[in-house]
Amino acid sequence: MDDEVSRRRLIAALGTGLAGGLAGCSLGAPAREEADGTGETGTSAPGPGDSDLPERTPPDLDIETPRETEAPPSDSPYTRVYREVIDSVTAIRVETPSGGGSGTAWMYDDRHLVTNEHIVGEARSAAVRFRNDGWREASIVGSDVYSDLGVVRVANPPDDAVPLALVDAEAPVGTEVVAVGNPFGLSGSVTAGIVSGNDRSLDAPNGFSIPDAVQTDAAANPGNSGGPLVTLDGEVAGVINSGVRGGDNVGFAISAALTERVVPALVARGEYEHSYVGVAPVDVGPDLARANNLPVTWGVYIDETRTGTPADGVLRGSTGSAVVDGREIPTGGDVVVNIDGTVIQTRQDLGTFLALETSPGDTVTVTVIRDERTEQVRLRLASRPEP
Repeated sequence: MDDEVSRRRLIAALGTGLAGGLAGCSLGAPAREEADGTGETGTSAPGPGDSDLPERTPPDLDIETPRETEAPPSDSPYTRVYREVIDSVTAIRVETPSGGGSGTAWMYDDRHLVTNEHIVGEARSAAVRFRNDGWREASIVGSDVYSDLGVVRVANPPDDAVPLALVDAEAPVGTEVVAVGNPFGLSGSVTAGIVSGNDRSLDAPNGFSIPDAVQTDAAANPGNSGGPLVTLDGEVAGVINSGVRGGDNVGFAISAALTERVVPALVARGEYEHSYVGVAPVDVGPDLARANNLPVTWGVYIDETRTGTPADGVLRGSTGSAVVDGREIPTGGDVVVNIDGTVIQTRQDLGTFLALETSPGDTVTVTVIRDERTEQVRLRLASRPEP
């Protein structure tokens, strides 16, 4: 019995020593580096200029790039669309003197990727990582703070990183979608939901708003920003923006329509010019309609026109005020109800029309209610000032 106990103890001791030796060795392919887990504010990861991050494996080393193991076939439409688009979606990191950022990007054409402006900021270079590849250097070719869109360029992307198409028309409410990205640094993640609403207006930190946004209940967290919101047909309905608003089951994406207008200009010129009127607009509600004796309870009330802008001397701002149910309500301003034949019921309608249907230099016909009468004025649009 003593001999048997001694033999077991010897085997156990040998096993412990072997396990300890293996814990300090790497016998298989190196694990792919994960993002730092901090979403869009990570700064600890190596940047594109670090010497220990070669863009490609040196040709004299016979090392095969690790590939993800293919899972068994699945009939799920979510699995199918994930496999269709995942090779075209990357992690992205930038480093600047004031800090760094990280998030998601996706292939727009054969060399350019789309992401968020709030990720790339004022950086000049970035690093991107495709699913089956190491970090690659990328250059930032343009960004637009008013739409929160940015474009980076990468040389010789992998063959399987094909451009993702944008939807031709607005995805209706109820359309099933998936958000693909890197939430909290968890690379290649996918969440599912539906289009919960369209034509939303996202407040931006520069005092303007991003129009025509898509609302979704697909989970979007820090790190998803810049990633595609994709229909089950594999088309991009919007660019996830999780940094503007957040909430349970409420996420937002920059619409495909606005992306299609802005991104080509960023690719070509590095910037995009937005139409500008120069007013402080307010949605018409019951109290404002009563105070101004309006024949409608909708439209966009002009509370102020800014000096030296297209609206100066053309549209009229508030000239007084009235008290309704104990509240002081502005009076005397124009109420915009139509532009070039398009009904304008809300500020969202106004922002979407200007963003998608006009360009700086265009002259539009604006129908307003002024002094309880309907009038038309001509307004020549300018470019938004620098933020």
